[in-house]
Amino acid sequence: MDTYPQWIDVEGDDGTFAAYLALPRSGHGPGILLIQEIFGVNAHIRSVADQYAADGFVVLAPDMFWRAEPRVELGYDEKDWAKAAALKQQTDTGKAQADIAAAVKALRALPGVEGKVCSVGYCWGGQMSYLAAANGHVDAAVAYYGGGIQNQLDRADDIKVPLLMHFGGKDQHISMDAVRSIAERFGIREEVEIHVYPNAEHGFNCSHRSTYNQRAAAEAHGHTLIFLSENE
Repeated sequence: MDTYPQWIDVEGDDGTFAAYLALPRSGHGPGILLIQEIFGVNAHIRSVADQYAADGFVVLAPDMFWRAEPRVELGYDEKDWAKAAALKQQTDTGKAQADIAAAVKALRALPGVEGKVCSVGYCWGGQMSYLAAANGHVDAAVAYYGGGIQNQLDRADDIKVPLLMHFGGKDQHISMDAVRSIAERFGIREEVEIHVYPNAEHGFNCSHRSTYNQRAAAEAHGHTLIFLSENE
């Protein structure tokens, strides 16, 4: 008998990679494609997947660094930061998006998935979630402190699905000028929602980091659940 959560294999364009699968107690629900930070599908990302599963979603978190180091799992100290940054630099965005497309296809094919599939990404994964929306891979997208989105605004008109973005007001990696440029580019588009948490730093949702902000994380999770429920 299968037990969950578990790792499953996903067939990509140029190989097979692993993905962490978490199911709700009911065994069925809308799908979430959960996209990692640069630290791999580590304990934090798995806990996020488990939380969304508890919220009623079928969650799949693909290993995005499988070509360089399959199932890599990093922490947040200086040494792991350096390795994570190197792995990100080695990752081709086009291939990463192809992996996301393959993982979404696998997620949609699971018997428990009902309704739409939304991507939810964190940090680098936030940018990947944004691009997944622009590339038409998902039915809706959420980006937590998505670094680099401000440099991808030429893709804004390609986004035809609902998009939710979360930013920290004290993020040292994403300036408020960058957030303003994103907000100005999307203007008054009703399907695009942006929340800024004034006292939150980068990585505010990650309880494994010193920058964890419980209030901001709770508020962002609430906004995300409402967004997801409105776009199931």
